[in-house]
Amino acid sequence: MTKLKSRRVYPQGIGLLLFLSLLGSSTLFGQTVPKKPESPQPMGGVSTGAALTYTSKRTVGIADPKAPMIFEDVVDKTALQSFRHRAGTPDKNYIFEVPSGGVAIFDYDGDGRPDIYLVNGSTIPAMQGKEKAPSAALYHNLGDWKFEDVTDKAGVANERWGMGVAVGDYDNDGRPDMYVTNFGVSRLYHNNGDGTFTDVAEKLGVARKGWSTGASWGDYDGDGRLDLFVPGYAEIDLNDLPPNPSEAGKPGGVGQNFCQFRGVPVMCGPRGLVGEGDKLYHQKADGTFEDVSVKAGVNDPQKYYGFSSAFVHANDDNLLDLIVVNDSTPKQLYINKGDGTFEETGYPSGVALNENGREQAGMGLAVGDYDNDSRLDFHITNFSDDSNVLYHNDGDGNFTDVTFQAGLGEVTIPFLGWGTSFLDYDNDGWIDLIVANGHVYPTVDDHQWGTSYAQQLLLFRNLRNGKFARIGAAPGSGLAQAWCARGLAVGDLDGDGRLDVVINNADSKPAILRNVSTPTGHWLGLNLVGDVAKKSPRGAIGAIAYVTTGKIRQRQDVISGASYSSQNDMTLHFGLGDSTRIDKLEIKWPDGSLEVVTVPGVDRQLTIVEGKGVVKP
Repeated sequence: MTKLKSRRVYPQGIGLLLFLSLLGSSTLFGQTVPKKPESPQPMGGVSTGAALTYTSKRTVGIADPKAPMIFEDVVDKTALQSFRHRAGTPDKNYIFEVPSGGVAIFDYDGDGRPDIYLVNGSTIPAMQGKEKAPSAALYHNLGDWKFEDVTDKAGVANERWGMGVAVGDYDNDGRPDMYVTNFGVSRLYHNNGDGTFTDVAEKLGVARKGWSTGASWGDYDGDGRLDLFVPGYAEIDLNDLPPNPSEAGKPGGVGQNFCQFRGVPVMCGPRGLVGEGDKLYHQKADGTFEDVSVKAGVNDPQKYYGFSSAFVHANDDNLLDLIVVNDSTPKQLYINKGDGTFEETGYPSGVALNENGREQAGMGLAVGDYDNDSRLDFHITNFSDDSNVLYHNDGDGNFTDVTFQAGLGEVTIPFLGWGTSFLDYDNDGWIDLIVANGHVYPTVDDHQWGTSYAQQLLLFRNLRNGKFARIGAAPGSGLAQAWCARGLAVGDLDGDGRLDVVINNADSKPAILRNVSTPTGHWLGLNLVGDVAKKSPRGAIGAIAYVTTGKIRQRQDVISGASYSSQNDMTLHFGLGDSTRIDKLEIKWPDGSLEVVTVPGVDRQLTIVEGKGVVKP
């Protein structure tokens, strides 16, 4: 049972009235205060107000000649340079033209090299059948930074308005499958094992209709079969669209009934739009799925604007819990009660709001144990003029917002964050943090607002004391470039023991960031395979690995989804620093059993099968 703890909450009413009287205008933190609460408002919703302090400082597009070279963008040396993401028009007149762009890193053909899948958006004419829809793309990793476009051969073009992708071996056949979420009808691509996929969403009952976002696979009821959670964002009728900022002031247009950001017309939403509920699909013994959202208590009757999700071990009771990150509304943490139902504990757990007691416009989600205390923590990205947020896991399902204490507050305020992930980029045994950024209003480049449409990545080094420090951007490096980034995924693309990053950028080519940092420590990669006979999913989603070297005990979990509508490679990566041997490796399998495995050496990737130990060096 989650304990209610005391938290710092700041009153909003009196302070807000005083602020508005001092400001002498009708704007609230750059956004027009609506005269009618039901009217659509600009994307991002409520912010902290810190923007008044920081909007005069431009912190994007800056290079530091003294900074180390960490990532090199090598996309132009690969076949991925020809991919172009496209979503709507460059003006971004409607909210559904903004959030597309998930990416997955996963080994679809089992050759030991992680491949890349890039989700694409679409256009209104394509949705109306008036033009060909943009295509997603699957790139087969050939090794030595060579990739082959196998989209057509594999049958995964998804010529719908794509949003995100979550990977999971739902049928336990040893081959990873993909759930691709769409603004429209989502797909489940079954991996046929011969380099091709088949969309079985309709056949199996998971062809969710509407606006689906960051999905996650997980076996919440312990029957050995993966289940699927799919958040919903907002209800949109293409025949009755919200006000269009391009119509502002035009004869016969929308007059003054358009939405504003700092007095400038922008696309509307999500506030004022009707949100969509969330879906939980339980997999039955025959391989089909049933919608148990209401029965399980995760249907989101408030209809928050869902963006990201992940099945996680939040309170470490052997049951998978569920976290959902929502835009402009409270975040939700569902604790698994073990009887097929969940208890929503966002407020009492401390994750619903930030430490000031405010809702935030949540986008992306990183899950990891950043302080090596064997408990999972959460990092969540937010809209610009607000900081991202880091929740420390205090145990027993309780979390504390430690953003500013950790050094992740002020620096993130001008940025609009999307995909995010913990990763140990220098293999020192302490996971670091990376954030993809990009604005939603192209018009910000026309004003001196201290931000920009294209933005730099943020990379934070773990200082091993609960704090992080931003790593500067070396000139010409991947960190020095600016993109309108969305999805982000992490994986070791070349097998050199250093984690690389792939980013899907709105209306542009992707970025492939090769990790060239030096020096780096030793490392260990683990591919886990569950025993279906013991009711562990074959892909081991929900498993936990603990690696002990000296006094440090690290934790990594096999997780589907998270980041922002994206999928990290599920190979668990441990940086080991100067350690040349593993003192202890413990695997806690999804069925709850604990196995101690002898590791033959470091600086290698191992496959570990439940109950059999290392079967492939």
